[in-house]
Amino acid sequence: MMLQTLTERLFDDSDRTDLDPFAVFEEWFALAQESEPNDPHAMALATADADGLPDVRMVLLNRRNARGFCFFTNFESAKGRQLLANPQAAMVMHWKSLRRQVRMRGPVEEVTPEEADAYFASRARGSRIASATSRQSRPLPSRQQMMDEVTTLTAMVGDGDMQRPAHWSGFRILPTSIEFWKDGEFRLHDRVRFSRPNIETPWSSQRLYP
Repeated sequence: MMLQTLTERLFDDSDRTDLDPFAVFEEWFALAQESEPNDPHAMALATADADGLPDVRMVLLNRRNARGFCFFTNFESAKGRQLLANPQAAMVMHWKSLRRQVRMRGPVEEVTPEEADAYFASRARGSRIASATSRQSRPLPSRQQMMDEVTTLTAMVGDGDMQRPAHWSGFRILPTSIEFWKDGEFRLHDRVRFSRPNIETPWSSQRLYP
């Protein structure tokens, strides 16, 4: 008898009790890396401002582990300020080539300085300089001003090491809900949601109408 894949077990109503949604995500993400033509790690990130008005934008999933899913940004940007004031978020990753998507939401925590330093050091030098100069989300009089600032900092740094600026770090979403969606004929899609009261408690799962 052949062993079922995690995806087959996910949509098998007979037994899902010991299925780890993080492991299912890894199976789907591996497939997306093979099939998506560009940025399989792109995700839509939703936050809310002080008035509760939602905000959404595309970012990149840069790190992940058994605790949660990380992205990095300017903490003085709109999303940075929103998450520092209201540390909870939702995200969705849609892989058109697979006709699948994963949705998550939950509280958010800052990554450690060591994690931020390690990821910043792994980036291309030009990206590090751009992150240091950008006043993300704030008004920019002209593109030329931004390019001039990049040129100035590049000259200042020279051949030296580009350190992570204090305003640049990362957030980790600690999901309390993870939903897997797979396209079905005649819109009879498959949806299974894993949920838990908090990150210290076990997952439960439920199939949903499409």
